[in-house]
Amino acid sequence: MTGITATEKAKRAAGLAAEKKALDVTVLEIGRVSLITDYFIIMSGSSQRHVQSLADFILEEFKNADIKLLNQAGYREGRWVLLDYSDLVIHIFQEEERKFYNLERLWGNAPKVDKWD
Repeated sequence: MTGITATEKAKRAAGLAAEKKALDVTVLEIGRVSLITDYFIIMSGSSQRHVQSLADFILEEFKNADIKLLNQAGYREGRWVLLDYSDLVIHIFQEEERKFYNLERLWGNAPKVDKWD
């Protein structure tokens, strides 16, 4: 899938997360406050296996859509998996790690995307 926008990727990833029962999915429009990326998606899984299955599902669906992964970290431990798609960075946490790192507070000046047009 060539030419897909960051917004379309973020919308797709959020939908995939919901499909696999991710907990507390938050989409932040980071590009409004930083040059790091356009969007962060932050979600929780209920266990190591749930975190890994969320990552597996997103990785597979994005691969099938020809959306290229730049980098991935934390999969083996399954406590905080990071998937970097350049203009979209997906963070999949176990709940304890999410509370500890509190990316929503750290990036609190970034607008939340609550609905998609």
